[in-house]
Amino acid sequence: MLSLSGLYRYPLKSGRGEALQRSAVDGLGLHGDRRWMLVDADNGRFITQRLLPQMSQLSALYDARGGLTLSAPGREDLSVALPDPEQDLRGVVVWRDSLRVPDAGDAAAVWLSDLLGKPCRLVQVPEGRARQVDTAYAQPGDRVAFADGFPLLLIGQASLDDLSQRVGQPLSMLRFRPNLVVTGGEPYAEDSWKRIRIGDVEFEVAKGCSRCILTTIDPQTGERNAQREPLATLKTYREREGDVFFGQNLLPRGVGELQLGMTVEVLE
Repeated sequence: MLSLSGLYRYPLKSGRGEALQRSAVDGLGLHGDRRWMLVDADNGRFITQRLLPQMSQLSALYDARGGLTLSAPGREDLSVALPDPEQDLRGVVVWRDSLRVPDAGDAAAVWLSDLLGKPCRLVQVPEGRARQVDTAYAQPGDRVAFADGFPLLLIGQASLDDLSQRVGQPLSMLRFRPNLVVTGGEPYAEDSWKRIRIGDVEFEVAKGCSRCILTTIDPQTGERNAQREPLATLKTYREREGDVFFGQNLLPRGVGELQLGMTVEVLE
């Protein structure tokens, strides 16, 4: 039997992950997932751990007012209010997408720029300003917030266990930044799924997730692995046409609530 054994949200793109017991699912994936992002103060281009590995030590948690509480080792926490969705709009770029989203203000920009040693701004995406998912893999109207390309990422626990054995050491699931972790079944069973249901929510499996250098950053320390592990090992058996795949991108086909322990049903 397959079950939901991990549920993770990343309020700030490339910030620390947040383990959840339950979460609502809306049109953009897990409620609050990757709705905030850092951008270059000069050109509006998105900033991630690929450029600044120290972002792995940056925590951004939702507060009761719908904003964020920013925290990092050695720094005082900073509360950031949810910006007005129609005010202080800033042009930003996420991969090939350009959009205008509200800026979170100067206090957050100063706090983050000082922490990371790079001039940056904090922005937030209201649901109405979210991006269209690549229609080669999705339907018109499918939307994604600030995640790289898709609203949700799923990884089987057996797949991580197999990779850890090949690398020769246990690997943290957070290194791969999934939203959903499924226990049960064989390693890489998720590669063959097309549709699944968890609780009352159905999901479409859109495509495999191609992996990058970010997987070589230890989520606990922010340090890159000198041997480029586990990416180097993944390349030996999970590379296709120049891309390395691990995990599956999902599209929600409904709204509802997920909770750890729920049964995962493969529909197709």
